Amino acid sequence: LPTDTLLKAINVDLQSDAALQVDISDALSERDKVKFTVHTKSSLPNFKQNEFSVVRQHEEFIWLHDSFVENEDYAGYIIPPAPPRPDFDASREKLQKLGEGEGSMTKEEFTKMKQELEAEYLAIFKKTVAMHEVFLCRVAAHPILRKDLNFHVFLEYNQDLSVRGKNKKEKLEDFFKNMVKSADGVIVSGVKDVDDFFEHERTFLLEYHNRVKDASAKSDRMTRSHKSAADDYNRIGSSLYALGTQDSTDICKFFLKVSELFDKTRKIEARVSADEDLKLSDLLKYYLRESQAAKDLLYRRSRSLVDYENANKALDKARAKNKDVLQAETSQQLCCQKFEKISESAKQELIDFKTRRVAAFRKNLVELAELELKHAKGNLQLLQNCLAVLNGDT
Repeated sequence: LPTDTLLKAINVDLQSDAALQVDISDALSERDKVKFTVHTKSSLPNFKQNEFSVVRQHEEFIWLHDSFVENEDYAGYIIPPAPPRPDFDASREKLQKLGEGEGSMTKEEFTKMKQELEAEYLAIFKKTVAMHEVFLCRVAAHPILRKDLNFHVFLEYNQDLSVRGKNKKEKLEDFFKNMVKSADGVIVSGVKDVDDFFEHERTFLLEYHNRVKDASAKSDRMTRSHKSAADDYNRIGSSLYALGTQDSTDICKFFLKVSELFDKTRKIEARVSADEDLKLSDLLKYYLRESQAAKDLLYRRSRSLVDYENANKALDKARAKNKDVLQAETSQQLCCQKFEKISESAKQELIDFKTRRVAAFRKNLVELAELELKHAKGNLQLLQNCLAVLNGDT
């Protein structure tokens, strides 16, 4: 499947804006990394040229994402989720095992298996490229994040950004930060929100995130089941073909015709698995990460609300003791401004998030249902044709 098909399947909300268009025009897979060629077309005055390309690796995408998360100015926005790390180990391992077992299968079986595994590797590679492109397109489509200096450096600076993966110490620090955040989240979640809109969103997103997580796991199981069925059809068809080529008797001709049915059914079943993976599983995985980003936004707002309430209490104490009043007033005003700023942008972000996800799910589920019907009709036609041929021979 082309990358743009995968891109459209995950996102339907990315407005085409001629002022800034970003895509991944090429990608090269090496043993331990993938190099993405990020292509940009822009008429914005911030850039030196109207069209340019740079080569980036996964770690640089993570650096860009983390820079958004760590920037206090973006506390009131849903930060587009970082793309998952490229992982081709399973596909490479399958290809390696196939090479080792070449002597135990016929040339036709080996060629067929090799083609299927190469197609699987290519599909994973294209999906990886699409996920990285979605991240960039989401940033480019955002009215605030698109203006970020780090984003412009990422797009335009044609040298290595000298970004490395985190070492063990930094990973440990992140682990403890997440523990503190989780503990703080429990405290913050117990605070009643002053705004009914955000109280409703918090309750909804918690439930929604858990439902999407559960649906994602079940969707993966369903997709694997269809893939397993396709593999079983392949083995049955190969066995019937082997039996059919033993002789030229009627029963051998019967085996050959039925093996042809299993081979064609296998292709349809594999197509069903691929379509479900693209239209449903990928969509659920993406919105699982996006809903987590929305939950993080609500956490930042709740944290700001708690800070504001604490600043109010501190101001009351300062006034009662008539000590450090000016300092307490300044702190209270800053907390108030921060809270109001986050609340203002967060409300619109959550409304936009709802519009995006509803449109994406509606589009993908309709398309998936149409594809399922198409494949079911194809299976029925195959069976009818096979029965007609077999009945004609009897």
